[in-house]
Amino acid sequence: MSEVFQNISSLCRILKWPKLSNEERVSVLERPAVGQSKDIEQRVAAIVDDVRQRGDSALRRYTRDLDGYSGDSLAVTEDEWELALSKVSAAEWAALKRARDQVRRFHAAEMPQPISIEVSPGVVCQRLWRPIERVGLYVPAGTAPLPSTLIMLAVPAELAGCRERIVVTPVGASGVPHPGILAAARLAGVSAIYKVGGAQAIAALAYGTQTVPKVDKIFGPGNAYVTCAKSLVSLDPRGAATDLPAGPSEVLVIADDTANPEFVAADLLSQAEHGRDSQVVLVTTSEKMAMATLAALESQLVNLSRRDIAVDALAKSMVIIVDSADEAMVVANTYAPEHLILQIADASRWVSKVMHAGSVFVGPWSPESVGDYASGTNHVLPTYGLARGHGGLSIESFMKSMTVQELSPAGLRDIGPTVETLATMEGLDAHATAVSLRLAALKNDDVWTRRGGLTL
Repeated sequence: MSEVFQNISSLCRILKWPKLSNEERVSVLERPAVGQSKDIEQRVAAIVDDVRQRGDSALRRYTRDLDGYSGDSLAVTEDEWELALSKVSAAEWAALKRARDQVRRFHAAEMPQPISIEVSPGVVCQRLWRPIERVGLYVPAGTAPLPSTLIMLAVPAELAGCRERIVVTPVGASGVPHPGILAAARLAGVSAIYKVGGAQAIAALAYGTQTVPKVDKIFGPGNAYVTCAKSLVSLDPRGAATDLPAGPSEVLVIADDTANPEFVAADLLSQAEHGRDSQVVLVTTSEKMAMATLAALESQLVNLSRRDIAVDALAKSMVIIVDSADEAMVVANTYAPEHLILQIADASRWVSKVMHAGSVFVGPWSPESVGDYASGTNHVLPTYGLARGHGGLSIESFMKSMTVQELSPAGLRDIGPTVETLATMEGLDAHATAVSLRLAALKNDDVWTRRGGLTL
């Protein structure tokens, strides 16, 4: 047995679910603690406040000290656009276009429709949708550039009709975003892109600076500093709304004897290589499958360029042996994973039993990677168990709804007494009076008051 396999066997806990107590089951499914200490919170709060007060001056300082960029322009210039785009190969352009088109096709089908209903005679209620006017899109570029994330954010924002779509992304000493990110931005039609990252970028979007415009809502995943900054600005009325909190990436694979252990291992590693804090979980009805998967992990790890990152992630991961597919589903729903992969017999039949998951991948030919890049669904998903109460990013995330009601005189006569009774029950006299005055005007046939004008 090789050293790598020995390490994997010791790193990946192998647990037999039926033998665990209820307390132990809760414990093993808890995520590793998010690295957001009081020190991080205090540091992020200081950065956010500094950028809010001093604008570009503070933003340039943090961009220089934390990201290593000290150039003159915070915005990507047209010359920088052209130079970067010239470095994108024909194959890369084609792949980015295909991914954009797939994502666009799926999200276009999500477009919410207005509702108009006469709830009772003379009482018409509507629900209408409006785009969020200005959105900020955070695209990470720490250990790896992520043009796919830009597509996932910018495409639904464009479809929703967001007037301004502002991208921020860290650049480092090079001073220019990765060519793939700029190519994705050009294809997705973003309004502008700025060379800033981290908590300082979130603060710039939330409050605006002399260069970076203030937005109404901020989207996109990031590290603990970015996540903390998003939380802070979303609680400040002067700041900006944010999408769902983003924790470390995760996947749970359910596999039985019909699964291919090489496929299972590849799916586990595709998440493990995201970051050292990622978590991968295998739930299987077969000890034989568990051991075969560990062996496949060994052979595939050798060739990974991000092997060290994946090994660290495996230290937070586990293999859970269950007695049946039904029991595996209980484990999955309890864990509520960001990604759930079903590599079991008749996999599609089990989708109806999935209650909590960000995105589900059904059968042996549906690797999680296709969802990350080009199947069409969005890869910005709830992590850290938030799938119990949240869905992934959708076109509705970039819109807000408002309700409208219009009553005819007959409609007010009909529903008015109900409102008067309820308002009186709650002791809100003015609420009741707002109805009573109108009912009295209708009874007296007071035409001017009925039309909303002054009685002379």
